[in-house]
Amino acid sequence: MKMEQVSNSCYAVLNEKNRVCDANSGLINIGGGLVIDTQSDLSHARQMIDMFGKVWTGMPKKVVNTHEDSDHVFGNQLFQGSEIIGHRSLPERMKQVANPEEFLHMMHMAEDAVTGPQMQAVHPGVFTAARQIAEDYDFSGVNLVPPTTLFDDRLEVILDDVEVHIIHVGPCHQVGDAIVWLPKERVLFAGDVLFRLCTPMGWVGTFDKWYRALDMIIDELKPETIVPGHGPVCGVEGVTEMKAYLRYVEAESRVFYDRGLAAGDAARRIDLGPYTDWLCPERVYMNVERAFREFRAEPHDQPWDQAETFDEIFSVAKSRSLSPTF
Repeated sequence: MKMEQVSNSCYAVLNEKNRVCDANSGLINIGGGLVIDTQSDLSHARQMIDMFGKVWTGMPKKVVNTHEDSDHVFGNQLFQGSEIIGHRSLPERMKQVANPEEFLHMMHMAEDAVTGPQMQAVHPGVFTAARQIAEDYDFSGVNLVPPTTLFDDRLEVILDDVEVHIIHVGPCHQVGDAIVWLPKERVLFAGDVLFRLCTPMGWVGTFDKWYRALDMIIDELKPETIVPGHGPVCGVEGVTEMKAYLRYVEAESRVFYDRGLAAGDAARRIDLGPYTDWLCPERVYMNVERAFREFRAEPHDQPWDQAETFDEIFSVAKSRSLSPTF
C-alpha cells in the first residue's frame, strides 16, 4: 500500500498489487475529514488509517462507501463515531454479498488438509481465489457495519466551504455504485465504476448503464484527477480506455453469441488485442457472460453462481496459458 497526494485537499491510498481485494481508498482532509472506502480487512484498514494519519490527525467525521462489496466496507467498524454514508441499497446488499463468515469459511476449507484438495478438484477457481486472497488478507474479527446515512440519487456534503457531491450512478459494477466528486479541486473518487489497467468485473447492472456513468464523467464532470476503485490514479483517459474496453468486449461477445457458443467458450477465444496486458485478463469471462445475459434479455440483477464464475475465470486463464489471478 502507498499514499499519494492527488490535489490540495485529497489523498489516495492505493493497493499496488491491484487484485480482487486490492481496493483503493481516499481522504479529503478538510472540514472534519472524509474517508472514501475502508479496505478489505482490519489490517489493511489500520494501515490506511495510519497513512492518512500523517496528514490528518484523529478520526474523520464522515466515511463514504462507494458500494456494497467487501473490499470497500470491511473496515467500517474501525470508524466508530464517524457518520457512514452510502446508497440506500447498501445495508441490505451488504448482507447478501459482504458476509465475512462466508469468506472465512471459504479460506478455511481451502487451507484444510482434507477439504482443500477436495475443493481444488471440484472447484479449482474457488480454491485458487481463496489461496490468493489468503496471501494478503485475514477476515477474522470483521463485523459488518452498514452505512446509517442513506441517500437515493445525490447527496451534497459541505466540508468547511468545499462542496462534495456523492452521486449514485449504479447499477454498473454493483447496485450501490456511487462516485464522490469535488468540483472545486476537480477530483473524482470513482469507486468500482472505474478499473484502471486491470480487467473490470460487473456483478449487477448493464453495459448501457455503465456507459452512461462513464459518459457523465467524461462529458459533464470533466475531472482533472481520478482515483479509481482499482488501479493507479489517472485522468479522463482512464475512463475513455475502460469504456473502449467494454465496447470492444460487448461487440466481440455478440459475434460469438450469434455463432451459438457458450460464454465460457467465447471468453477463451476472444482476441483481447490491446487489453491483453491488463491485469487479470481472464476476468473477461464475467464481461462476456454479462453481454450474453443482455442478448438473452435476462434480468440485470440475475444472481451469479460464484463457484461457477471463479471456475470459469480459472479455465479461461489456463486456456490462455496464464497463471490464474483474481
